[in-house]
Amino acid sequence: MSLEFLTYGALGARLNISPMAARSLARRLGLPRSLSDDGKALVSVDLAEIKHTPQPSARRQECDAAQWTTMVAALHVEIAQLEASVASHRADFEHERARADRLMAELKQATAEAAAAREAAARLEGEVAVLRARARTDSSIEKTERRLGQLAATLVDSDRKAARG
Repeated sequence: MSLEFLTYGALGARLNISPMAARSLARRLGLPRSLSDDGKALVSVDLAEIKHTPQPSARRQECDAAQWTTMVAALHVEIAQLEASVASHRADFEHERARADRLMAELKQATAEAAAAREAAARLEGEVAVLRARARTDSSIEKTERRLGQLAATLVDSDRKAARG
């Protein structure tokens, strides 16, 4: 258990890590620090107690260029497949959007036709009511009955149109 006072650079050299990694390790382990006469930080450390195995940094690892090229090519193929899938989905979306627009137009037209048929039916029912009232007071029952029959036929025709729409 021999305590040594080392700078971050010296500690890093002993542990085969960078001075910044040594500083981070000292902070993580809570090692006591002090300042030297020249203003550098000194760390009080017992190297026998520190069990540190340095991790190879990404910069130190050598990569095979062929391996990276293969990976990039595979990613390009995957991107092309995804773009094709996106185009297909976009076409489906556009088709369904046009279909929905057509259906909305048909629905609006059917709604307008149904409203017109309801208005016509209401108008005809009003005329029937007027004719019935006249028939009670009028002497020309035959004429009124004929007109009543025509209005009833028109009413039935309007109901059929409304039921189809």
